Amino acid sequence: MATAISELQFNGLTKCLIQDGLLSEADAQNCLQEAQKNKVPLVSYLVANKLVDSKAIASRASAEFGVPYFDLDAIDLQSLPLKSISEKLIRKHHALPLFVRGKTLFVAISDPTKFQALDEIKFQSRLNPEPVLVEEDKLVKAIDTTLEAADHSIMTGLLDADLDNLNIVSGEEDTPRDDGNSEIDDAPIVRFVNKILLDSIKRGASDIHLEPYEKNFRIRFRADGILHEVASPPSGISGRIISRIKVMAKMDIAERRVPQDGRIKMVLSKNRAIDFRVNTCPTLFGEKVVMRLLDPTSAQIGIEKLGFEPEQQKLFLEAINKPYGMVLVTGPTGSGKTVSLYTGLNILNIVERNISTAEDPVEITVEGINQVNMNPKAGLTFASALRAFLRQDPDIIMVGEIRDLETAEIAVKAAQTGHLVLSTLHTNDAPQTINRLMQMGIPPFNIVSAVNLIMAQRLARRLCEHCKAPITLPGHVLMEIGFKEAEIPHLKIFEAIGCEHCSGGYKGRVGIYQVMTLSEKMRALILDGGNAMQLAQQAKAEGINDLRESGLNKVRMGITSIAEIDRVTKE
Repeated sequence: MATAISELQFNGLTKCLIQDGLLSEADAQNCLQEAQKNKVPLVSYLVANKLVDSKAIASRASAEFGVPYFDLDAIDLQSLPLKSISEKLIRKHHALPLFVRGKTLFVAISDPTKFQALDEIKFQSRLNPEPVLVEEDKLVKAIDTTLEAADHSIMTGLLDADLDNLNIVSGEEDTPRDDGNSEIDDAPIVRFVNKILLDSIKRGASDIHLEPYEKNFRIRFRADGILHEVASPPSGISGRIISRIKVMAKMDIAERRVPQDGRIKMVLSKNRAIDFRVNTCPTLFGEKVVMRLLDPTSAQIGIEKLGFEPEQQKLFLEAINKPYGMVLVTGPTGSGKTVSLYTGLNILNIVERNISTAEDPVEITVEGINQVNMNPKAGLTFASALRAFLRQDPDIIMVGEIRDLETAEIAVKAAQTGHLVLSTLHTNDAPQTINRLMQMGIPPFNIVSAVNLIMAQRLARRLCEHCKAPITLPGHVLMEIGFKEAEIPHLKIFEAIGCEHCSGGYKGRVGIYQVMTLSEKMRALILDGGNAMQLAQQAKAEGINDLRESGLNKVRMGITSIAEIDRVTKE
């Protein structure tokens, strides 16, 4: 006899799905726990993992709760009243405004039990929200499409606007500056610098390089990990352009002999601003300026969009949901370590937890997390910040980077005494991280008792969906690359072509990961003083994909090309 459904254990939509036989009680319990861990609605979890059909959920929920069903395919997404509620609220509650009739705002939702969402929408919009049920997968696609289009329209409007009057403010208000009547305030220079900043956002650049040489002045953007030259102004005005940027970043424009740091904020709309972290460095022919673009929305992407394989995602989530221990993310500069860590922190960021981070500098600001900027001149180092955190009743600590023995020792001690510690190191892969900690001076027995998971990562460029083309290679070449003989007859791989929608055949990036937990055999090997090569062999024997194999999986899926995997996983 089937076990009766417990009113206390299951209620609302979950209960309906169990009664209809769409979900078993055991699966429902497991899904509720996993959805809670990942901080996603149950409906989103079920559809994303293909456990229940989204149309079946919408149809059942509509009948049970008396909320009308609506097909999102029947509406023009360009005509949605997006100004009625903020992007933050749309993403927070997974609700999309559809149209306004008098004082009523019709809102698309996929879970009719989220009453708090309607209350917040009513408060912000000053309208009466009327929910309509839609399919979860269509809602996800519609939200992404409309918000991306809204961002594009904001950027288009800005690019056509008066470049002299952009809303740009400094992020370092207490730094002295020279406000003399100099050439740096000339309208053409102001307009040119503003256009460079706007173009970098429009092209999705991560960094801007301004480089003075003896006979020319070069400006480059780094987009999808690759530098591209975008402008070459006359070398005679390089000093004025760089001085203008230093004024915007509240730097001392009279000082050209030492490196300086500053920050610029560009406000694009009420809900979105981009920070530029500015650094100058004196070179032979003037100061080189590098500006890193810091977009807070980059840390708010769901974990499913990072590029994890299912088993890798499961291991990562299990590790960050443990009450104590260390999770280490490794890779070179620009490999996406910060975004991975902040994606994890966003999952963990609930009111019941005290989370503190020590960073140099803080790149992404997140409400609910106590973030500390390092200031070595004032004596605020990673080690001193960690000591302070341990006296402030922490649950979770994030250290921007473990650079020395003192920081490593405090982090390990924290992980052993009931705290979850997340941090980064600069190593090439996961097994080498163990050896790096040993070289710093951490005893092997402390490593095995503290470390829960090590994750190495790289970012590879995605093939453009508009122009990627199939490519045929001889079998022996594919086997040399790393593919297995048995899979070659069915293998479909693509190469980059290039079109108006992309840059050289690529658009966007995807993560490639090596996610390594410490098994009993791995721990024994570490205690015996095993080297990185032995650890790598053991990891392979346990079925842990290295970066190369994870990259080849992305090639098998048609996400990227062999050439790109060769570029980012070259030994």
